[in-house]
Amino acid sequence: MYFTGLAGVGLVGPDEPRYASIGRAMADAGDWVTPKLWGEAWFEKPALLYWMIALGHRAGLGPEWGPRLPVAILSMLFLWFYHSALRREFGAPAAGFAAAVLATSAGWIAFSQVAVTDLPMAAAFSAAMLLALRWIGTGSRRTLAAAGALLGVAVLAKGLVPLVLAAPLAWFGRRRVREILPGAGAFLVVAVPWYALCWLRNGQVFFDQFFWRHHFERFGSESLAHRQPFWFYAPVLLAGLFPWTPLAAHLFGRGLLRGWRRQLLVVWVLFGFVFFSASTNKLPGYLLPLMPALCALMGIALAETRRPRWSLAACGLLLGLIPVVAAALPDLLIAGLRRADLGAPGWVWIAMAVPVWFLERRGRRLAAVALVAAGVGAGILWIKLAALPGADARMTARPLWRAVAPRAGEVCVEPIHRAWRYGLNYYSREPLPDCAVAPRPLRIRQRPGNMPAIERGAEVNSP
Repeated sequence: MYFTGLAGVGLVGPDEPRYASIGRAMADAGDWVTPKLWGEAWFEKPALLYWMIALGHRAGLGPEWGPRLPVAILSMLFLWFYHSALRREFGAPAAGFAAAVLATSAGWIAFSQVAVTDLPMAAAFSAAMLLALRWIGTGSRRTLAAAGALLGVAVLAKGLVPLVLAAPLAWFGRRRVREILPGAGAFLVVAVPWYALCWLRNGQVFFDQFFWRHHFERFGSESLAHRQPFWFYAPVLLAGLFPWTPLAAHLFGRGLLRGWRRQLLVVWVLFGFVFFSASTNKLPGYLLPLMPALCALMGIALAETRRPRWSLAACGLLLGLIPVVAAALPDLLIAGLRRADLGAPGWVWIAMAVPVWFLERRGRRLAAVALVAAGVGAGILWIKLAALPGADARMTARPLWRAVAPRAGEVCVEPIHRAWRYGLNYYSREPLPDCAVAPRPLRIRQRPGNMPAIERGAEVNSP
C-alpha cells in the first residue's frame, strides 16, 4: 500500500517539484548547507527533506522514486516505533488498534506518498513526544537524550513549529525539569549545526527569510495566500481520519482521561489544534503531527469500549466512498470538491460493514479492525490503479515535459500557474526560458480554465 505506485503520478503541486529540485541540486553540487532553487538560495524550509531527497537521487532512484521513497520508508519506520512505544505505555491491544488506525488513515497515507516536509516533521516530533512520555514516567536519561535528538530532527524538518507543539511537556515534565540537561544537549547537537552554518554562510538574509517571513509572517500575515477560517481544521481532521472517523465518538467516553499519560496525549492534540487554528495561514498537512496522539487515544478507547460494533460497522460503510474518491480524485485535486465529478458508492465495499459488525458482535474485535484496515489497503491500491493515470495526465507537468522534450530548444514559456511551472522546471532540469525574455517558435501557454499547452500561432497541441 505504501510503496506501490510511487511513480504512478508525476510530482504534484508547487511544493513537491520545488523541494525535489532543491534536493537534486544539493546532490549534484555537493552543497549540503544552502538550499538552492535554480541557482538562487531558497530559505523556506530547513534541510532535512532536501537531504533525504538528495540521497534518493544519489542512489539513482529516478525523478519520482528519489524524492518519495525516503519519505515512505521513514513513515514505515515510524509506524513500527509507534506500535512499540504505545505497547510499552498502554498495552498490546491499544497499541495494535492505534497503529492500524494511523497506518490506514487517509491523512497519514497521503502524506507518506509525497515529498513534502509534513511527514518527516510529524514522525520525528511524535517519536520525540512518545519518548518524552516514557522519560517522565521512568526518569531515564538515555530516553530523554533520544527524545531531545529526535526533537532536533523535527526542527531540521520544519523549523520552530515542533518546539511550540512540544510546549505541553513543560507542564507534564515540570517535576523533572532539573534533569533536562541530557535532552537539551542532544537537541542542540542535532539541530544547531545546520542553522549556524547556514547563517554564517548566508548572513542576515537567512534570518529575514527563514525566521521572519516563513515563521512569524506565516502565522499572522495574509501575504502567503493560505488564509482560512478558524474552523477550517475541524473538517480537515475528520477527513484525515477516514475511514476511522466514526471511532472519534469514543473519545468522549468515561475514563479516557484516567492517568497523566492519557492526559498528555489529549493536551498534545488540543494545544496543537488551537495553535494551528489561530494561525492566519492554514494548510491540511499542518495537522499531521497531531494524528499520532489522536490515533493513540482512539486505540485506547477502542481497546476499552464494550460494544463498538456500530462505530466499527460505520467505518466499514465508509469504505463505500473509495470508488467515489477514485472517480473524483483528478477533479478534487485540480478544482476542489464543488467541481468534482463524483462517482457512485461501491456496494461491494459497503457490504464489508456486515462482516465487520458480526466479527465485533462475536468478540473478535481484532479481526474486525483488521478487515477494515485490509479494505483500506485494497482501496488504496484500487485508487492508484484507477485514478492516478488520469490525475497524472491532468494535473502534473510530467506529460507536458514528455511532449516538449524532443523540441525543448524551440520552446519558451509564457506565464502559467506556478504548480505547472515548478513541475516543468523539475522535469526539464534546466528551466525553459520565458517567452518575454527569449521568444522561440513554440510556446507553452495556459488559457483560463485549461491546462498548459504547446502552441505555434493558432495551432494548439495538448500533450
